[in-house]
Amino acid sequence: MSEAAGAQFGVAGMGVMGAALALNIADHGFRVAGWDRHPERIDALLKKNPHAKLKGFSSLEDFVQGLERPRRVLLMVTAGAAVDQMMERLFPLLSPGDVIMDAGNSWFLDTRRREELCKSKGLHFLGIGVSGGEEGARHGPSIMPGGPQEAYALVRPVLEAIAARAESGLCVTHVGPEGAGHFVKMVHNGIEYADMQLLAETYDVLRRGLGMDADSLARLFSKWNEGIAESFLLETTIQVLRKKDAETGKPLVDLVLDKAGQKGTGKWTVQVALDLGVPVPSIAAALDARNLSSMKEERVAASQKLKGSAEQLTPEESSQLAAWAHDALYAARVVTYAQGMRLIQAASNEYKWNVSLAEMARIWRGGCIIRAKLLTPLRESFEKQPTLPNLVVSDAFAPVLERMAPAWRKLVAAATKVGIPVPVFSATLAYLDSYRSPELPQNLTQAQRDAFGAHTYQRRDRPEAGFVHTEWNK
Repeated sequence: MSEAAGAQFGVAGMGVMGAALALNIADHGFRVAGWDRHPERIDALLKKNPHAKLKGFSSLEDFVQGLERPRRVLLMVTAGAAVDQMMERLFPLLSPGDVIMDAGNSWFLDTRRREELCKSKGLHFLGIGVSGGEEGARHGPSIMPGGPQEAYALVRPVLEAIAARAESGLCVTHVGPEGAGHFVKMVHNGIEYADMQLLAETYDVLRRGLGMDADSLARLFSKWNEGIAESFLLETTIQVLRKKDAETGKPLVDLVLDKAGQKGTGKWTVQVALDLGVPVPSIAAALDARNLSSMKEERVAASQKLKGSAEQLTPEESSQLAAWAHDALYAARVVTYAQGMRLIQAASNEYKWNVSLAEMARIWRGGCIIRAKLLTPLRESFEKQPTLPNLVVSDAFAPVLERMAPAWRKLVAAATKVGIPVPVFSATLAYLDSYRSPELPQNLTQAQRDAFGAHTYQRRDRPEAGFVHTEWNK
């Protein structure tokens, strides 16, 4: 990079994602400045990936001074206190009109707070969701920016250049104001939790129910991935199942300890769903499944005390189980996405973000972790009816769910019969059954609340009478 030419974009934080994004931006012809609090990271990056458009700085002051105005600084640091600390270090170095972008997985209310703080200092702030992992960051992620339109306009050319490309266009759009971008990315990750667990349950049912090994499962899933079930996560699952351990020659997945970790976005999704009164049982069940998996020692001990089912699958169940699993996986995935979209819709209404659900489906079609073929009819459903209350009643998906529900029920029944846990399949089916039920048993719940706590209730035969109380013990 010429010393006389200032960098057009700055990336602060040269970890895995920051380095990949910096190289992606440089590949598209933009002059990039990189900084990290560990200068050796910059040195290692440039030694491995020398790039005429990328220049590293060991001093934060020099890094900022090396940027063209208005300065555009992308923070790729750990979410939480580290973001606030970096912003405090940057404030004295920046000028009015400069843009700070946070591309980590930040809590959306923190993003709203940070935007207000920047506004008070004459600075722009964008909270940017980035999905696709290291590979996506390097070659084309799905990007979900939220914040002021004028700030987005200043960085739009760069974000559009580096974003993934799908048949529906560039996988980036201005999501909405304030924390909208980080909120949508959070929900994306919540859906990801549930989708991963559905695949894990499918794997478990076929492995334990039919005795299928990793190779045979990879072959079956490869066939599925050629049809409506096609998705990045299914493709990733196939890769995982095919990988052999270099030491033993066994499928590596069979040697991985069954304890799953998490970084918090799934938990946030469930928490905010409770705050907004939106049911997301698929995501909650996936979160619980990870938490239960961490109790490895207790589970092993419990297996000695609590014997499982002695039931066996019938010949008919065994012959149909794989077909049932295919339909159940697709249907449950649709209903899971429906819950996520409903949550985004509720937050958009609450915070007046005006988020387009069709646009979210469009930018998720490439680059991101939950990209899947079903996102195309999902997008078309919300284009046709932007205020669609729930994806499950759309013209595209309602008939499919009707057709696939019987197989889904049979899969859950068969798994339950032989004692194979399918928490997300079960919770998602219960959500669908509850949503389609004109009558639910909460009449009893409300009567109980009135009986012990005088919480009142409404009469179905006289709703115009309002809330009434009864002395139930008299």
